[in-house]
Amino acid sequence: MLRLPTGPMLLAAILLGGASLAGPAAAQATFNPAQRTEIEQIIKQYLVKNPEVLQEAISELEKRQQESQRTAQQAMLAQAGQALFNSPHGSVFGNPAGDVTLVEFFDYNCGYCKRALADVRALIKADPKLKVVMRDLPVLGPDSVEASRVALAAKQQMSGDKLFEYHSRLLESRGRIGAERATSLAKEMGLDMARLQRDIGGDAVKAAIAENSDLGEKLALTGTPAFVVGTEVISGAVGAEALAQAIALARK
Repeated sequence: MLRLPTGPMLLAAILLGGASLAGPAAAQATFNPAQRTEIEQIIKQYLVKNPEVLQEAISELEKRQQESQRTAQQAMLAQAGQALFNSPHGSVFGNPAGDVTLVEFFDYNCGYCKRALADVRALIKADPKLKVVMRDLPVLGPDSVEASRVALAAKQQMSGDKLFEYHSRLLESRGRIGAERATSLAKEMGLDMARLQRDIGGDAVKAAIAENSDLGEKLALTGTPAFVVGTEVISGAVGAEALAQAIALARK
């Protein structure tokens, strides 16, 4: 009868596909059908009696994946810091000469981004040394892409508080936000509409979308909002307090 190790040794055998059940010599062996059936039954019985083993393994795997992703993101941040924090393609709010920069990747149709707007607004108000860079990352369909293109074109005619007003009002709009709403708001705010239409297809808008998409891919962002501050990448609408803590840590 083939005997299998128990406890952590069994789990290791499962994760390795049964290749190292009894050391290097056994790693070269090929199990016959009867042995495979016996192994499967033993594994099944063990896991039914000890389901916490799988839970522990999954938890450890997730932890290692998160650590691996964080290491890769930090390496990318070191390479792309200038483009990420100081590129002209980002929309700058707060203090342009701030000692700490908070970057947010967002989508105008993202409900969590709408929620995070209040957090960003509060941080800008409370921290006069904070620089905020907004980066369009339209991941929620064609409407988002169209809204982003119009907003980036509108940026050519606005800056500072007026641009933040446009950004905020567009993000706070009800329903799906696309080219129509973004263009209508630009008209309400007195922009040159002929220039806006030209800029929508211009090189600056194309370059901004390409750069943001490239950064999002390299940072392995899986959704919006996503924040970058210092050497940290923060996913989701985590709230003003959590962001303030990350900003304080970066400032140290």
